[in-house]
Amino acid sequence: MEKILLEIVTLTQSVTQAQNFAVVLGEENGNRRLPIVIGNAEAQAIAVALEGMVPTRPLTHDLFKNTLDTFDIKLVEVRISDLVDGIFYAKLICSFKGDVFEVDARSSDAIALAVRFECPICTYEKVLAEAGIVLGDEDDKPKKVKKKKPAKKSLTGYTVAELNELLGKTVASEDYEKAAEIRDELTRRSEGS
Repeated sequence: MEKILLEIVTLTQSVTQAQNFAVVLGEENGNRRLPIVIGNAEAQAIAVALEGMVPTRPLTHDLFKNTLDTFDIKLVEVRISDLVDGIFYAKLICSFKGDVFEVDARSSDAIALAVRFECPICTYEKVLAEAGIVLGDEDDKPKKVKKKKPAKKSLTGYTVAELNELLGKTVASEDYEKAAEIRDELTRRSEGS
């Protein structure tokens, strides 16, 4: 079967399942999108890698990458291999000393690893035909649904020293979404000086 290359288009809160998120993969040379519903922890794991954040302690996916690197096992490709009863199946295509191995994985974990290894993500036509969304004009594009955040003290009310202290605490508590907001505020201030 011919493989179709995919890329991560967006990571957003799921429209159909409020407690979950969706990672949307797009056909590299086409207009089809493949939305995959994932959990909050997996969304955070993907977001941390996409943002290039380095946690103080390795997250599970970082630990797995470090282990593979230690033993010189390469993740060469992530394949969204099947869709059965609404559940996506994935394979990690690994190489070790010239041999190629396939390892079963949840699609969310496989995508989190693909971002860390910077390896291609692909699928098959049958998966895209069954679960893909075809985009036409700009007006047909699905709208991103942003997670509503509870009211909180605005970051603009903090001093730079307070923001740096808060950043340290949020990274230590592994609240990477908030840490990204704080980092963005610090960047905005340094560029405004």
